[in-house]
Amino acid sequence: MGTASIHEGVRRMRFSDLLERTKARELTQEAAAEVLGISVRTFQRWAERYEAEGDGGLVDRRLGRRSPRRAPQEELERMLGLFRDKYADFTVKRFHEQLQKRHDYVLGYTVTKLAPQAAGLVRKAPNRSAHRKKRPRRPLRGMLLHQDGSRHVWIEGLGNDALTPRRDGADCEP
Repeated sequence: MGTASIHEGVRRMRFSDLLERTKARELTQEAAAEVLGISVRTFQRWAERYEAEGDGGLVDRRLGRRSPRRAPQEELERMLGLFRDKYADFTVKRFHEQLQKRHDYVLGYTVTKLAPQAAGLVRKAPNRSAHRKKRPRRPLRGMLLHQDGSRHVWIEGLGNDALTPRRDGADCEP
């Protein structure tokens, strides 16, 4: 049982409870729709379907269907066979280029990348680290940590000695 069917079951239970409360005039349709996180019109459509078909009217009709844009299984098998037989030492990018050039391949690069990964023929690339590391926020607005080697007196009234830490880690005394 997938998470989609679990969520659908919970949604049906909550909807039937809220529908009973709206019929008993404890809740308005607007409030019930807000609780479910849907529009009022969607709540009304669900109520009509529930009245006409019962609990089965709330079943998500998309579950279990394959996308009509999904790649044909025969083409995926042909592509995986070519990868195993001729192009096992190619990178996925180069493999995709050769498929387009030599084998009249029309599917996109993402399909070409994901199918061998799912079949266990190619390892997924490791995630890269962030380009810039985020620094932790300072406790007060406007505070910055100045880390430069200048000898400029940034805070008036303090001499250079007060701003320069000693090498042994002890506090500086002017």
